[in-house]
Amino acid sequence: MFAVIKTGGKQYRVAADELLTVGKIDAEAGASVTLPVLMLGGESPKVGAPLVDGAAVTVEVVKHTRGAKVIAFKKRRRQNSRRKIGHRQDFTVVRVTSITGA
Repeated sequence: MFAVIKTGGKQYRVAADELLTVGKIDAEAGASVTLPVLMLGGESPKVGAPLVDGAAVTVEVVKHTRGAKVIAFKKRRRQNSRRKIGHRQDFTVVRVTSITGA
């Protein structure tokens, strides 16, 4: 059985006991979080409009991490004007503990 969940404005296809990297979730490591289900798949698939009633995916927060640094460099030629900015996106690694469907 699999489910399509929504978190952080993105959709992810998940199965039980799967590790997943999503946008930052405000929860401590080891905490359980329930996420909304857009679609359930398997033997009897269900599609929500927009959510499947009575369905939920429970995930456990494994750790918080950051992505690779992205450098934004701007230069204006002949002006001795340079600007360098770095950005690292925050992510959360979660483990899908259970998928319950109605």
